[in-house]
Amino acid sequence: MTNEQLILGKMPARLFSCTPSRLAAFDCPRRYRFAYVDRPMPPRGAPWAHNTVGATAHLALAKWWQLSRRHRTPDNGALLVERNWQNVGFRDDEQSARSRASTSRWVRDYLTTSADPDVEPVGVVRTVATHTERLAVSGRVDRVDDRGDQLVVVDYKTGRRELDTDDARGSQALALYVLGVRRTLRRACRRVELHHLPTGTVSSFEHTDESLRRHLDRAEQTAADIVTATDTLAAGADVDDVFPPAPSNACSWCDFRKLCPEGRAGSPDLDPWAGLAAPQQ
Repeated sequence: MTNEQLILGKMPARLFSCTPSRLAAFDCPRRYRFAYVDRPMPPRGAPWAHNTVGATAHLALAKWWQLSRRHRTPDNGALLVERNWQNVGFRDDEQSARSRASTSRWVRDYLTTSADPDVEPVGVVRTVATHTERLAVSGRVDRVDDRGDQLVVVDYKTGRRELDTDDARGSQALALYVLGVRRTLRRACRRVELHHLPTGTVSSFEHTDESLRRHLDRAEQTAADIVTATDTLAAGADVDDVFPPAPSNACSWCDFRKLCPEGRAGSPDLDPWAGLAAPQQ
C-alpha cells in the first residue's frame, strides 16, 4: 500500500490473476462459473475430436523444436503426430485413422514450407506475463520468433475455418501475449501471426500502442466484472442472477452444455467429431 493510500484510508484494488482463456470464458458468465467458481467443477461433456487434432499437432511441433538439428525433418514432425496420437472423440477407428493421417500431412507440409530448422525460435511454448494495476495475465505462446528488429508471436491453428487478418487483429489473447513478450523478454514486439496448418496460410497483424490499449482496456473491464460478480455471489446473491447464461450458437460447443437448459434450447446438439475439417468427416 502506498503512503497516499494510507493517508486517504483506501485499499488498493484487488489484482485479478488470469489467463486469456479465463477472461474469454466470461463471454458466458454461467460457463465461467462452471469452470472457475463451482467446486468441485461440474462434469464436462464428451471430449471433442478436433481438440485431439489440435493438441496433437501442437505437441508434435513443440517436440520437433526440441530435436537435434539433424533430426528436424518434416518426416520426423509427421512421425511425432503418429507417436502422440490419441483416439479420443472420434466416431470410430476409421475416422480417427483418417484424422491422424491428415494431421500428419499438415505438420509435414508446414515444416517443409514454413519452418527453418536452422533458425532457433526465441521461445517454444513459452510462458509470458504482464500486469497492470488491476490485472495480472499470463499464458503460453506456441512460438516466439526473432525477426531482427522485433519478436513475433506465432500461434498454430488447426480449425476447419481458414483465418484472415481480422482474426489476428481481433484476438485478445494474441494482443495480451504481445504485451507479455514485451515485459518478459524485454524486446520490441507488435506482430502476431496465425499459422493455419490445414491450409498452410499465415494471417498476421501489426499491433499499435492504440490497438493494444483497446485490448487491454477490454481485458481489465472483464476482470473487473468477474471480481464484482464473485464478490456479489460471496455476499449471498443468487448464483443464476450473478452468473447468468448468455445463449448463442456457441452453446453447441460448450463443455457444460448438459447443465444449461437455456444453452440447449438455443443451439443444436453436435456430435463430438463435428469440428473436424470437412475432408475428415
